[in-house]
Formats: sequence, structure tokens, C-alpha cells
Amino acid sequence: MDASEREQYRAAIHGDREAFEMIIRTHSRTLFAIAYGILQNREEAEDVVQDALVKAWKTRWRVRDPEKFPAWLATIARHRAHDIFRRRRTVPLSTTDEVIEPSSTAEPNSTELDQQLRSALAALPELHRAALTLRYFEEMDYRSIENILGLSNGALRGILGRALASMRKELRPALASLD
Repeated sequence: MDASEREQYRAAIHGDREAFEMIIRTHSRTLFAIAYGILQNREEAEDVVQDALVKAWKTRWRVRDPEKFPAWLATIARHRAHDIFRRRRTVPLSTTDEVIEPSSTAEPNSTELDQQLRSALAALPELHRAALTLRYFEEMDYRSIENILGLSNGALRGILGRALASMRKELRPALASLD
């Protein structure tokens, strides 16, 4: 984090609306990726981003170290998404921990491969899904992802490796049919 970013976070913490708006522009996509990774629903993820930003503005004074502001913001979004996810699961699952297939929530004109990709992503543990989404869909660098998810470099690389291996295994039949 360079000095100008640190100063922007410091200004936002002290109530500068313009600085906070710049942070919103910078981090909204990342927050959406985290929420969508948990919820697999665009509208709910958008709501989570809005809620997280409102809560961040109201409680910004709690952040003592400006360098931790992005991770703190991501944590708010992650917790809010978990709250919504838990509320959604009011109907008990069967005794076999079945995965809710996202194909029922997929757009009607999406291809079969897109639906299989969503299904494979949904089957991943939340942390793996978030890391994979931030790295490959949002094209974030490792250091940013480490800061947002609170991971070491080795832990992030291990998670991404396991997530990619799982995705390859799940998608192998679909990709073979394309050949």
C-alpha cells in the first residue's frame, strides 16, 4: 500500500466523504465477488455490498490502522453474506449434506457449460470459492487477495491449487465433450 492510498483510507476514517467514495469505487467489485462467492445470487450480493458500505461508513472510526481498512471492509461483506446465507437455509437439509445446485438460479439463456461451471464453483468451500473468484474472475494480484482474505501467501497458493484441482475434476467430463 502506497502513501496516497494510506492517506485516502485515513481521510475516509476521519469522515471525508470524497475519500470514502473513492474507496467505494475501488472496492465495490471485490466486495461483490466475495458476496457472490458465498451467496451465488446477484441481487443478494448487490444488497450485501450496499449494506457493507453503509455499515463501514457508520463504524469507520473503529479502524485504527488505515492499512487494514480493505480487509476490514471485506470482513464486513463476508459476515453480512453469511448472515443472509444462514437466513436462507431455514429449511433443514436432509441428513446427507447435499449441495444446493445453482442451476435453478442460473440465467435461462446460459449454456450447459456455464451451468456446470456454476455448479462446480458452488461445490467448493466458501474460502476456496472466494479466492478463486478474486484471482481468476476479478484478476486480483496475490497480495491483494491475501490482505482481503487474511491469508499468508502459502495458504492462498494452497487454497487456489486445491480449488483448481477440484474444478478440473468436476469439469473434466464437460470439457471432454467439447473436444
